[in-house]
Amino acid sequence: MRYVIIGAVAGGASTAARLRRLDEHAEIVIFERGEFISYANCGLPYYIGDVIKDRNKLFVQTAAAFNQRFNIDVRVRTEVTAIDATAKTISAKNLNTGEEYRLGFDKLVLSPGAEPIRPPFPGINLEGIFTLRNVTDTDQIKNYVQPFKKGKAVVVGAGFIGLEMAENLHHLGMEVSIVEMGNQILAPLDFPLAAKVQQHIRSKGVNLLLQTAVAGFEKTDRGLKVQLNNGNALDADVVILSIGVRPDTKLAVLAGLELGAAKAIKVNEYLQTSHPDIYAVGDAIEFINPITKQSIPTYLAGPANKQGRICANNIVLGNKHVYKGAIQTAIVKVFDMTVATAGTASKHLTNAKIEHIVSTSHHGSHAGYYPGSKQMSIQLAFSPEDGTLYSAQVAGYDGVDKRLDILASVIQRKGTIYELTEFEHAYAPPYSSAKDPVNMAGFIAENILQDRLKIFYWNETNKMPADAVLLDVRTIKEFNAGYIDGAINIPVDEIRNRLNELPKDKTIYIYCEAGLRGYLAQRVLKQNGFEKVFNLSGGYVLWKACTAEAAALN
Repeated sequence: MRYVIIGAVAGGASTAARLRRLDEHAEIVIFERGEFISYANCGLPYYIGDVIKDRNKLFVQTAAAFNQRFNIDVRVRTEVTAIDATAKTISAKNLNTGEEYRLGFDKLVLSPGAEPIRPPFPGINLEGIFTLRNVTDTDQIKNYVQPFKKGKAVVVGAGFIGLEMAENLHHLGMEVSIVEMGNQILAPLDFPLAAKVQQHIRSKGVNLLLQTAVAGFEKTDRGLKVQLNNGNALDADVVILSIGVRPDTKLAVLAGLELGAAKAIKVNEYLQTSHPDIYAVGDAIEFINPITKQSIPTYLAGPANKQGRICANNIVLGNKHVYKGAIQTAIVKVFDMTVATAGTASKHLTNAKIEHIVSTSHHGSHAGYYPGSKQMSIQLAFSPEDGTLYSAQVAGYDGVDKRLDILASVIQRKGTIYELTEFEHAYAPPYSSAKDPVNMAGFIAENILQDRLKIFYWNETNKMPADAVLLDVRTIKEFNAGYIDGAINIPVDEIRNRLNELPKDKTIYIYCEAGLRGYLAQRVLKQNGFEKVFNLSGGYVLWKACTAEAAALN
């Protein structure tokens, strides 16, 4: 039995190792057109930024070590140029020697990954303009930026890799600009939490240009000039293109394999392509999203590695192990902040016509009386019918990862917000509070579903009826430091004694700093005959970040 694998990074290497563990006697051959296999793709920006000092730390396995441990024939610098699905052969070319040959297979696994998008901008091929996909790209970028550690860098695209590259180039001492065509960073994120992270990026002195596109590049005496679609230009010593990626489907198309709606390789629940002896894993495949039921690719290392294991199980043991899809769980460090997401963002739920409620709350990363507690923001999107959790987004400085992982597990199991209210967490003051932020987010969502809490959102403050009352229930000191135009101030601790100052026949919109005091005030008013009372989701702190970022777009 001969198993052939094309592509030897996350999905391909994972598949190969699992195949060997299941079948000691099979012949296993991996083809990799690059020079390296099984490396830490997600660590590449941090090596460029000198956060990871030792280049060798990037490599999980070398070709020689992989061969020695797993008895796998690893052929690096060898490109597969064609697949004959009928004859069950591949055509390969050794990029070092030029030798071309064919090799038969019993089972074939495609793991070609995705390729960076390089639009045909004028000057796109000038020296100093890079994309980051592999170790070779990393070495080129790292060597190129060495003389420019106090120079200027332009990062085109504000996705995960783009933000990591911006941070790491800034870490080197460079003056960094980020150019993003969309109206926010991180497309999988909703605007409110993106706004908070954008404020943090700006606080670091990074020039963040949203709703701005690149028009082309020019070579100058001082380096590069990045022409923008608004007529402005940026000087740069180095440019990193992080516009996005597309599934590498060239071989699949040549082999006559079926592509899906997203133009990636279509696979079934066993990760089998339209040819029964050809499987596929990783960035090049598309699969039904468990939440939206749309067929989409997932450009994440975690799912690729898990797919590799499942794929190998099905190849050796028969098609028994079902892949259930990915909920797009991801996390990124952005300077001092961490932002993470799982499930389907509210904006994408809306596009998929899935009804949902959004709730945003803010909590301390651990007990407030223990030193070092820092605020984190949690946004949930859930079903108005039964509370099924559709997505979670968390942004903060400490403990973001563990909260997101908890929430992701609920989303993956198709659980509800009610589970969050009783989630039993490990508690001690340095790590959490007796009521963890996950519990608190669940309490708020439960109150909304049980109609104890009615909310409105940051972008609705300028759409209120003319006769509505906007009520700020923070302290006088907080109010004087900044407020929403048109608000009156009655601190929450005074509200029971000042009910006569509020009209019962008008709609009252309440806000506080984070949402809790507004909820308390709402409960007092509701139980004293005020019928139309709403509380600002996420409070003044979220409103302030969102309106500031919205204004920056205009």
